[in-house]
Amino acid sequence: MTMTRILFLTKIVPLILLGAVCLHAQRGGGRGGAQQTPTAKAGAPIDLTGYWVSLVTQDWRLRMFTPPKGDYAGIPLNAEARKIADGWDPAKDEAAGEQCRSYGAPTLMRIPGRLHITWQDDQTLKIEADSGTQTRIFLFSNGEGQAGTWQGISKASWEYLPAAVSDTLGAGRGTIDRRGGSLKVVTTNMKPGYLRKNGVPYSANAVLTEYFDRVTEPNADSYLLITSTVEDPTYLAQPLMFSTQFKKQADASGWNPTPCAAK
Repeated sequence: MTMTRILFLTKIVPLILLGAVCLHAQRGGGRGGAQQTPTAKAGAPIDLTGYWVSLVTQDWRLRMFTPPKGDYAGIPLNAEARKIADGWDPAKDEAAGEQCRSYGAPTLMRIPGRLHITWQDDQTLKIEADSGTQTRIFLFSNGEGQAGTWQGISKASWEYLPAAVSDTLGAGRGTIDRRGGSLKVVTTNMKPGYLRKNGVPYSANAVLTEYFDRVTEPNADSYLLITSTVEDPTYLAQPLMFSTQFKKQADASGWNPTPCAAK
C-alpha cells in the first residue's frame, strides 16, 4: 500500500458520499501488510457480494443516451482511433452479430444498471450485470480464463490496508471496511470493442486495471467505488481514467437482464 493510494482513499471517501469523485487520483501498486490466507474468499478484507445499483453521478448524457457519431471528447484517441470512431455504423455491428461491442470489460460497469456479485468458488469472484446480460469472472488463482471474449481474462488480488491506515480512513464521515483493503483486477486478452457506445474503439492490446473499494456511511448505506484505468497502445495516446459508483441494495429488486444493443 503506497502513500499515494492512502491519500487517494482519504480524499475519495467524503467525495463519494457527496456524489462526486476525483477522476485524477493516482493509484499505487503496493500491497503493504499483505496477509497469508488459505483462499481469496476467506481472506477477503471487504465484502463485495450482493446486489448493487449504479449511481450515474458523472457523464450523465454520455451514459444515459447514445452519443452522436464523432463525440469522443474527453478520450485521448490517436488519429487512427478517431478515424474508426468517425466511421461508426451500428447497423453493420448488428449485422455482424457484434452488438455487444460497448459491453466489454472496459465499459460494462459504466452502463446504467445493476450488478450481482457472488463467489463462484473460493478462488473466483463472479460479477453479473443485467445490462447486456454479461458476466465477468475474477480469478485469484492461476486458473485460465477465456481469451478473446468481451470480458477477457481478469486476474484479481486483494490489497490490504495496514491497521493504522484503516483507523485513519474511519475517522471521517464514511468508513472503509474496518478490516481494510481493496480489490485490484487487471484484465487483458479482450475482444476489441468500444469505450463509448458510439464506436470509440479499444483494441485487443488494451489493458484494464481496476480498484474496487467499499465505503459505508454512518447510517449503514454502502457504496461500491470502482476506479478504472484503460491503457491501449493501439488507439489511446495516453491512459484513460474514470470512476464509477454503485449503491448496495438489500435484495434483487429491479434486477432486469436485457440483451446488448448496438445503439
